[in-house]
Amino acid sequence: MNSTQRTPERLTIEQVCAELQVARSTFYEWRVKGRAPRCLKLPNGEIRIRRADLDRWLDGLEEAA
Repeated sequence: MNSTQRTPERLTIEQVCAELQVARSTFYEWRVKGRAPRCLKLPNGEIRIRRADLDRWLDGLEEAA
């Protein structure tokens, strides 16, 4: 996989919502309830999700099912 095809290490909320096929409002609801993957708040106030944190969160959902 070359660098143009690589998934970014830090994903935007839009990228996460697209991957999970959920609305942005759903993601924010999960955050409020403490059910979202771990998020990073950048100095400019934007939110990012590390790829590893998203993958770990998804793996945890499979174990809970």
